[in-house]
Amino acid sequence: MLSLLIVIIVLAFIFDFINGFHDAANSIATIVSTKVLTPFQAVIWAAFFNFVAFFIAKYIIGEFGIANTVSKTVVEQYITLPIIFSGIVAAIIWNLATWWLGIPSSSSHTLIGGFAGAAIMSTIIASGYQSNGFESIKGDVILKIASFIVLAPLIGMIISSFIYILILNIFKKTKPYKANRWFSHLQLVSSGLFSIGHGLNDSQKVMGIIAAALYAAYKRDGIDWGIHSIGDMPDWVAFGCFTAISLGTMSGGWRIIKTMGTRITKVTPIEGVASETAGALTLYLSEALKVPVSTTHTITGAIIGVGAVKRLSAVRWGVTRSLMTAWLLTIPVSAAIAAFIYYFFGTRF
Repeated sequence: MLSLLIVIIVLAFIFDFINGFHDAANSIATIVSTKVLTPFQAVIWAAFFNFVAFFIAKYIIGEFGIANTVSKTVVEQYITLPIIFSGIVAAIIWNLATWWLGIPSSSSHTLIGGFAGAAIMSTIIASGYQSNGFESIKGDVILKIASFIVLAPLIGMIISSFIYILILNIFKKTKPYKANRWFSHLQLVSSGLFSIGHGLNDSQKVMGIIAAALYAAYKRDGIDWGIHSIGDMPDWVAFGCFTAISLGTMSGGWRIIKTMGTRITKVTPIEGVASETAGALTLYLSEALKVPVSTTHTITGAIIGVGAVKRLSAVRWGVTRSLMTAWLLTIPVSAAIAAFIYYFFGTRF
């Protein structure tokens, strides 16, 4: 089982890297589409603040609350290395598929769906197909996380609408070209704030999965790598996850940038500041609540919010409906993929 544990940790870091380039668009799409930074400059900027998030979580917040929530989506006694392996592989498959199609889906919900789907299939097989397997997952935790598929974009939309209306009223007498010049500089700040939120939120999800794997290895196989309870978190796990997501962000995600920056609604520097600031505030709220949310959903809702303030027709609602369909499918589809992988491969370990 030691070799499987090492494979899981490597796959987890690969997933975190993929998460970085898959979600890079979230924090840099508006700053690229408004031409404040070039794509290369933007990904370096975002990656830097992704990594800054590690020190904020470690030394200012003092805990990794979201990681603990993710690690507890499956009941402890059911957590095994084959389940975690199946969940991560399923999450990687769905993330790469949606990235290829240019759909900004949620890496968070992909990972949680995969973890839960594999656990359910494991329990069904172990019971001789006499159980539905749902006793292996913590339904209240997953339901709370799933509710933010709707709540995160809604909160982002409300906050961004409020901020945008406030900005328009404060600067209504300012000439448009002057306002755009000022807000081009402010976008550097708002983008940095959102990238910190991205790092705080998304890195911790993988940390939770690695923590669960290390705990399962210790509990079932006596492999002691520093985790004796599900809440333990060795520093190397946290540091590795924040590094992986930062490197992934530096590799870019141009397909999704196009969707986020231009296809939902045309974004100006003023609107970019409003949407990024709203997205950052929503992510900081989720950090305080210890609820893993999708940075994708958050910034999409925020961009829709500023577009709707201009006029409802400014938002391309057909694109938005397609995105929402993908969001709703993410957890069940990734769960189904993970269940399939566990059925054919997980039982062989």
